[in-house]
Amino acid sequence: MTQVPPYVPGHELLSGKTVLITAAAGAGIGFAAARRAAEEGCRALMISDIHPRRLEEAVAALKQQTGLEAVYGQLCNVTVEDEVQALIAAAEERLCGVDVLINNAGLGGQAAVVEMGDDEWQRVLDITLTGTFRMTRAMLPAMQARGRGVIVNNASVLGWRAQKEQAHYAAAKAGVMALTRCSALEAADHGVRINAVAPSIALHDFLKKASSAELLEELASREAFGRAAEVWEVANVMMFLASDYSSYMTGEVLSVSSQRA
Repeated sequence: MTQVPPYVPGHELLSGKTVLITAAAGAGIGFAAARRAAEEGCRALMISDIHPRRLEEAVAALKQQTGLEAVYGQLCNVTVEDEVQALIAAAEERLCGVDVLINNAGLGGQAAVVEMGDDEWQRVLDITLTGTFRMTRAMLPAMQARGRGVIVNNASVLGWRAQKEQAHYAAAKAGVMALTRCSALEAADHGVRINAVAPSIALHDFLKKASSAELLEELASREAFGRAAEVWEVANVMMFLASDYSSYMTGEVLSVSSQRA
């Protein structure tokens, strides 16, 4: 197993931009992306989550860790259209327009198809796929009216690969990939770009709760580096897609993996 590389300092990739990130409280990819956005020079940042206390703590932690004072939190359940609309409205007002939206909300789990109930299937798809759709649908009118903006979706290599007991999650993430490609073509007419990242395995507390330790160890062992990605390594790629360095990219899904997608 190779060692984790040193944390990469910011390079002002998002200098002067505003960023909105869903499901960014806690220790997952969303929080790592929020911290990276601040370190990359964004002028204002809003994060959302469904847990009030965790959201409040995350906002405080981001201010303390990055020195950015313009960090705001807004409760939002992406399965509820009214809350999605309220989040977009709050972000547009507090940030004076959203330059970058990162759709990070998602839900996993383990279940064989023959043992999976409709409720479990629907819950994973509603949060992971339809939640991304709701946020994109709500955000695009404002971005398109301004003739600029970037959306970055969080997909997964399971949108390409097969894995036992992951039919619901894989189907949802494959849907996120298709949504990314199709919505990107529509948004391109208005100067808005939409891309996605597809991590293989990035270890964090949420994933540990949703999957067995044995499975996570097995998946990490398959990677060329013999380890799972750090959440900030995935966030780094999100920052590239959010920045002007990826100005000619839209409708793309970048695999964040140390093996073939």
